[in-house]
Amino acid sequence: MIGVAVAGIVTVLLALLFRQQKPEIAMMLSLACCLFIFFCVLAKIRDVMDYIQSLADLIHVDALYMGVILKMIGITYISEFASAICKDAGYASIAGQIQVLAKLSILALGMPVLMAFLSTVEAFL
Repeated sequence: MIGVAVAGIVTVLLALLFRQQKPEIAMMLSLACCLFIFFCVLAKIRDVMDYIQSLADLIHVDALYMGVILKMIGITYISEFASAICKDAGYASIAGQIQVLAKLSILALGMPVLMAFLSTVEAFL
């Protein structure tokens, strides 16, 4: 975490130096740092996925549901990453559309789980 924080701070300072004279270099520095952080996050997501899998094995949850949860986590991270880059580049409207699509994707992904839950509740009634 310290390495990511230092890389972020150094990138911001360098981008501030280049912003006035070479804004395209500042933008490229920002994008490179975002990609670096994104790949660091991917490494941590693998650890989280392993913990979620061990939890699923422990409580005997259907693999379908765990797959849905992992897809939702992936959609969340990717959409946040993409929308933050768009906002930094000055395209807030595109960032907003990315976030709307992510929310709708998560909703659509969760509908089968909701339907299975409702049919289980109906069976008990």
